[in-house]
Amino acid sequence: MNIGIIGLGLMGGSFALDVKERFKEFVIYGFDKSDEHLKMSFDLKLIDFKLDDDNISNIDLLLISVPVDETINILPNILDKVGENTIVVDVGSTKLKICEGVSNHKNRKQFLAMHPIAGTENSGPNASVSGLYHGITNILCEVDKTDSNLLKKVMKILNNFEMKIIYMDPSSHDEHISYVSHLSHVTSFILAKTVIEKEKNEKNIFDLAGSGFESTVRLAKSSPFMWTPIFLQNKSNLVEALEGYINNLNDLKVKIQNDDKESIIDDLNNINRVKKILGGINNKNEK
Repeated sequence: MNIGIIGLGLMGGSFALDVKERFKEFVIYGFDKSDEHLKMSFDLKLIDFKLDDDNISNIDLLLISVPVDETINILPNILDKVGENTIVVDVGSTKLKICEGVSNHKNRKQFLAMHPIAGTENSGPNASVSGLYHGITNILCEVDKTDSNLLKKVMKILNNFEMKIIYMDPSSHDEHISYVSHLSHVTSFILAKTVIEKEKNEKNIFDLAGSGFESTVRLAKSSPFMWTPIFLQNKSNLVEALEGYINNLNDLKVKIQNDDKESIIDDLNNINRVKKILGGINNKNEK
Protein backbone atom coordinates (compact mmCIF):
# COMPACT_ATOMS: atom_id res chain seq x y z
CA MET A 1 0.00 0.00 0.00
CA ASN A 2 1.20 3.52 -0.83
CA ILE A 3 0.69 5.96 2.04
CA GLY A 4 0.76 9.72 1.52
CA ILE A 5 1.18 12.26 4.30
CA ILE A 6 0.67 16.01 3.96
CA GLY A 7 2.10 17.80 6.98
CA LEU A 8 5.15 16.13 8.52
CA GLY A 9 4.88 17.36 12.08
CA LEU A 10 4.08 15.44 15.25
CA MET A 11 0.91 13.73 14.02
CA GLY A 12 2.02 13.11 10.44
CA GLY A 13 5.51 11.97 11.42
CA SER A 14 4.24 9.71 14.20
CA PHE A 15 1.75 8.14 11.81
CA ALA A 16 4.65 7.39 9.45
CA LEU A 17 6.64 5.76 12.26
CA ASP A 18 3.73 3.60 13.39
CA VAL A 19 2.90 2.52 9.84
CA LYS A 20 6.53 1.64 9.12
CA GLU A 21 6.75 -0.41 12.30
CA ARG A 22 3.63 -2.48 11.61
CA PHE A 23 3.46 -2.57 7.81
CA LYS A 24 6.99 -3.13 6.54
CA GLU A 25 5.83 -3.45 2.93
CA PHE A 26 4.08 -0.04 2.83
CA VAL A 27 5.76 2.82 0.97
CA ILE A 28 5.39 6.30 2.44
CA TYR A 29 5.27 9.52 0.43
CA GLY A 30 5.36 12.82 2.26
CA PHE A 31 5.00 16.54 1.70
CA ASP A 32 5.45 19.58 3.90
CA LYS A 33 5.40 23.23 2.87
CA SER A 34 8.55 23.67 4.96
CA ASP A 35 11.61 22.51 3.01
CA GLU A 36 13.40 22.11 6.33
CA HIS A 37 10.71 19.77 7.65
CA LEU A 38 10.72 17.81 4.40
CA LYS A 39 14.50 17.34 4.54
CA MET A 40 14.32 16.43 8.22
CA SER A 41 11.67 13.81 7.45
CA PHE A 42 13.98 12.16 4.95
CA ASP A 43 16.89 12.32 7.38
CA LEU A 44 14.77 10.73 10.12
CA LYS A 45 13.57 8.10 7.60
CA LEU A 46 9.94 9.01 8.22
CA ILE A 47 9.21 9.01 4.50
CA ASP A 48 10.56 7.20 1.44
CA PHE A 49 9.63 9.63 -1.34
CA LYS A 50 8.32 13.16 -1.78
CA LEU A 51 4.59 13.41 -2.45
CA ASP A 52 3.77 15.56 -5.50
CA ASP A 53 1.24 16.00 -8.28
CA ASP A 54 2.92 13.29 -10.34
CA ASN A 55 2.41 10.50 -7.81
CA ILE A 56 -0.58 11.60 -5.73
CA SER A 57 -2.98 9.63 -7.94
CA ASN A 58 -1.11 6.43 -7.02
CA ILE A 59 -1.62 6.86 -3.28
CA ASP A 60 -3.92 4.38 -1.53
CA LEU A 61 -4.36 6.32 1.72
CA LEU A 62 -3.60 10.02 2.08
CA LEU A 63 -3.36 11.52 5.57
CA ILE A 64 -3.76 15.28 6.01
CA SER A 65 -2.02 16.57 9.12
CA VAL A 66 -1.94 20.36 8.91
CA PRO A 67 -3.71 23.12 10.90
CA VAL A 68 -7.49 22.85 10.54
CA ASP A 69 -7.87 26.08 8.58
CA GLU A 70 -5.33 24.82 6.05
CA THR A 71 -7.17 21.50 5.85
CA ILE A 72 -10.35 23.30 4.83
CA ASN A 73 -8.44 25.19 2.13
CA ILE A 74 -6.55 22.26 0.59
CA LEU A 75 -8.99 19.35 1.01
CA PRO A 76 -11.20 20.09 -2.03
CA ASN A 77 -8.12 20.42 -4.26
CA ILE A 78 -6.68 17.18 -2.93
CA LEU A 79 -9.93 15.34 -3.61
CA ASP A 80 -9.74 16.68 -7.17
CA LYS A 81 -6.24 15.25 -7.67
CA VAL A 82 -6.29 11.83 -6.01
CA GLY A 83 -6.95 8.61 -7.90
CA GLU A 84 -10.37 6.96 -7.79
CA ASN A 85 -9.08 4.32 -5.35
CA THR A 86 -7.56 6.80 -2.89
CA ILE A 87 -9.04 7.38 0.56
CA VAL A 88 -8.25 10.75 2.15
CA VAL A 89 -8.34 11.19 5.94
CA ASP A 90 -7.56 14.11 8.21
CA VAL A 91 -6.53 14.25 11.87
CA GLY A 92 -7.93 17.68 12.74
CA SER A 93 -9.24 18.52 16.21
CA THR A 94 -12.37 20.10 14.71
CA LYS A 95 -14.68 18.33 12.31
CA LEU A 96 -17.83 20.32 11.49
CA LYS A 97 -16.38 22.98 9.17
CA ILE A 98 -14.06 20.46 7.53
CA CYS A 99 -16.98 18.17 6.72
CA GLU A 100 -19.16 21.06 5.57
CA GLY A 101 -16.39 22.23 3.26
CA VAL A 102 -16.56 19.07 1.14
CA SER A 103 -20.19 18.08 1.69
CA ASN A 104 -21.04 18.67 -1.97
CA HIS A 105 -17.70 17.63 -3.49
CA LYS A 106 -18.03 15.08 -6.28
CA ASN A 107 -15.46 12.86 -4.54
CA ARG A 108 -16.89 13.23 -1.03
CA LYS A 109 -17.10 9.43 -0.74
CA GLN A 110 -13.28 9.33 -0.83
CA PHE A 111 -12.93 11.32 2.39
CA LEU A 112 -13.08 10.17 6.02
CA ALA A 113 -13.16 12.73 8.85
CA MET A 114 -11.02 11.38 11.67
CA HIS A 115 -9.77 12.68 15.02
CA PRO A 116 -7.22 10.48 16.80
CA ILE A 117 -7.11 11.53 20.47
CA ALA A 118 -3.34 11.65 20.76
CA GLY A 119 -0.46 14.09 20.75
CA THR A 120 2.10 15.91 22.81
CA GLU A 121 2.97 19.57 23.31
CA ASN A 122 5.86 19.26 20.84
CA SER A 123 5.84 19.96 17.11
CA GLY A 124 7.87 19.30 13.98
CA PRO A 125 9.21 16.05 12.44
CA ASN A 126 11.70 15.55 15.26
CA ALA A 127 8.76 15.46 17.70
CA SER A 128 7.46 12.27 16.07
CA VAL A 129 6.80 9.50 18.58
CA SER A 130 6.67 5.79 17.86
CA GLY A 131 3.50 4.22 19.23
CA LEU A 132 1.55 7.49 19.39
CA TYR A 133 -1.38 5.97 17.49
CA HIS A 134 -1.41 2.62 19.27
CA GLY A 135 -4.30 1.85 21.60
CA ILE A 136 -5.80 5.34 21.50
CA THR A 137 -9.38 6.50 21.08
CA ASN A 138 -10.13 7.59 17.53
CA ILE A 139 -13.30 9.47 16.55
CA LEU A 140 -14.72 8.91 13.07
CA CYS A 141 -17.40 11.21 11.65
CA GLU A 142 -19.89 10.70 8.83
CA VAL A 143 -18.61 7.22 7.94
CA ASP A 144 -21.86 6.64 6.06
CA LYS A 145 -20.66 9.19 3.50
CA THR A 146 -17.40 7.31 2.89
CA ASP A 147 -17.18 4.53 0.31
CA SER A 148 -17.33 1.23 2.18
CA ASN A 149 -14.50 -0.39 0.22
CA LEU A 150 -12.22 2.59 0.74
CA LEU A 151 -13.15 2.64 4.41
CA LYS A 152 -11.79 -0.90 4.71
CA LYS A 153 -8.33 0.40 3.79
CA VAL A 154 -8.38 2.76 6.72
CA MET A 155 -9.84 0.22 9.13
CA LYS A 156 -7.08 -2.26 8.29
CA ILE A 157 -4.59 0.19 9.78
CA LEU A 158 -6.75 1.44 12.64
CA ASN A 159 -7.57 -2.09 13.77
CA ASN A 160 -3.90 -3.05 13.63
CA PHE A 161 -3.18 -0.08 15.90
CA GLU A 162 -5.77 -1.54 18.33
CA MET A 163 -7.68 1.73 18.47
CA LYS A 164 -10.97 2.25 20.24
CA ILE A 165 -13.25 3.63 17.52
CA ILE A 166 -16.04 6.05 18.40
CA TYR A 167 -18.57 7.19 15.79
CA MET A 168 -19.95 10.72 16.16
CA ASP A 169 -21.58 13.38 14.06
CA PRO A 170 -19.28 16.39 13.46
CA SER A 171 -21.39 18.83 15.49
CA SER A 172 -21.44 16.62 18.59
CA HIS A 173 -17.74 15.97 18.20
CA ASP A 174 -16.88 19.66 18.23
CA GLU A 175 -19.15 20.33 21.21
CA HIS A 176 -17.67 17.60 23.41
CA ILE A 177 -14.07 18.19 22.35
CA SER A 178 -14.39 21.89 23.20
CA TYR A 179 -14.72 20.88 26.87
CA VAL A 180 -12.35 17.93 27.21
CA SER A 181 -9.57 19.20 24.95
CA HIS A 182 -9.82 22.76 23.69
CA LEU A 183 -10.74 24.27 27.08
CA SER A 184 -7.76 22.47 28.63
CA HIS A 185 -5.41 24.15 26.18
CA VAL A 186 -6.97 27.58 26.76
CA THR A 187 -6.58 27.10 30.52
CA SER A 188 -2.96 26.12 30.14
CA PHE A 189 -2.13 29.04 27.86
CA ILE A 190 -3.85 31.61 30.09
CA LEU A 191 -2.32 30.26 33.31
CA ALA A 192 1.11 30.55 31.73
CA LYS A 193 0.30 34.07 30.51
CA THR A 194 -0.92 35.14 33.96
CA VAL A 195 2.24 33.91 35.67
CA ILE A 196 4.57 35.36 33.03
CA GLU A 197 2.88 38.77 33.32
CA LYS A 198 3.09 38.72 37.12
CA GLU A 199 6.56 37.22 37.51
CA LYS A 200 8.68 39.56 35.43
CA ASN A 201 11.77 37.80 36.73
CA GLU A 202 11.79 34.51 34.80
CA LYS A 203 14.26 33.04 37.29
CA ASN A 204 11.52 33.14 39.95
CA ILE A 205 9.30 30.98 37.74
CA PHE A 206 12.12 28.50 37.19
CA ASP A 207 13.16 28.39 40.86
CA LEU A 208 9.73 28.37 42.49
CA ALA A 209 7.55 26.42 40.07
CA GLY A 210 6.55 22.99 41.35
CA SER A 211 5.34 19.92 39.53
CA GLY A 212 1.74 21.16 39.71
CA PHE A 213 2.51 24.30 37.74
CA GLU A 214 4.72 22.44 35.30
CA SER A 215 2.09 19.80 34.54
CA THR A 216 -0.71 22.37 34.24
CA VAL A 217 1.16 24.60 31.76
CA ARG A 218 2.59 21.72 29.71
CA LEU A 219 0.00 22.30 27.01
CA ALA A 220 1.00 25.97 26.82
CA LYS A 221 4.10 24.78 24.99
CA SER A 222 1.90 23.63 22.09
CA SER A 223 2.13 25.27 18.68
CA PRO A 224 0.19 28.56 18.42
CA PHE A 225 -0.07 28.00 14.66
CA MET A 226 -2.00 24.79 15.25
CA TRP A 227 -4.15 25.86 18.20
CA THR A 228 -5.24 29.34 17.12
CA PRO A 229 -7.15 27.95 14.10
CA ILE A 230 -8.70 25.27 16.34
CA PHE A 231 -9.98 27.91 18.78
CA LEU A 232 -11.45 29.96 15.94
CA GLN A 233 -12.92 26.97 14.07
CA ASN A 234 -14.76 25.84 17.19
CA LYS A 235 -15.44 29.29 18.63
CA SER A 236 -19.16 28.92 19.35
CA ASN A 237 -18.64 25.79 21.46
CA LEU A 238 -15.44 27.08 23.01
CA VAL A 239 -16.98 30.43 23.99
CA GLU A 240 -19.79 28.56 25.74
CA ALA A 241 -17.26 26.37 27.54
CA LEU A 242 -15.25 29.43 28.54
CA GLU A 243 -18.34 31.16 29.93
CA GLY A 244 -19.02 28.20 32.21
CA TYR A 245 -15.37 28.05 33.23
CA ILE A 246 -15.23 31.77 33.98
CA ASN A 247 -18.43 31.54 36.04
CA ASN A 248 -16.89 28.78 38.12
CA LEU A 249 -13.70 30.81 38.61
CA ASN A 250 -15.71 33.82 39.74
CA ASP A 251 -17.74 31.66 42.09
CA LEU A 252 -14.57 30.33 43.71
CA LYS A 253 -13.12 33.83 43.91
CA VAL A 254 -16.17 35.05 45.84
CA LYS A 255 -16.01 32.09 48.23
CA ILE A 256 -12.32 32.80 48.90
CA GLN A 257 -13.04 36.48 49.45
CA ASN A 258 -15.79 35.55 51.95
CA ASP A 259 -13.64 32.96 53.77
CA ASP A 260 -16.36 30.43 52.98
CA LYS A 261 -14.32 27.41 54.01
CA GLU A 262 -17.14 24.86 54.11
CA SER A 263 -18.41 25.73 50.63
CA ILE A 264 -14.91 25.49 49.21
CA ILE A 265 -14.39 22.08 50.83
CA ASP A 266 -17.74 20.87 49.48
CA ASP A 267 -16.86 22.05 45.99
CA LEU A 268 -13.40 20.51 46.02
CA ASN A 269 -14.75 17.23 47.38
CA ASN A 270 -17.27 17.10 44.57
CA ILE A 271 -14.61 17.98 42.00
CA ASN A 272 -12.38 15.21 43.39
CA ARG A 273 -14.69 12.76 41.59
CA VAL A 274 -12.46 13.40 38.60
CA LYS A 275 -9.94 11.02 40.21
CA LYS A 276 -12.38 8.15 39.82
CA ILE A 277 -13.29 9.18 36.27
CA LEU A 278 -9.69 9.48 35.09
CA GLY A 279 -8.68 6.43 37.10
CA GLY A 280 -11.14 4.40 35.08
CA ILE A 281 -9.62 5.71 31.88
CA ASN A 282 -6.10 4.84 33.04
CA ASN A 283 -7.12 1.35 34.13
CA LYS A 284 -8.81 0.76 30.79
CA ASN A 285 -5.69 1.82 28.89
CA GLU A 286 -3.50 -0.51 30.93
CA LYS A 287 -5.49 -3.60 29.95
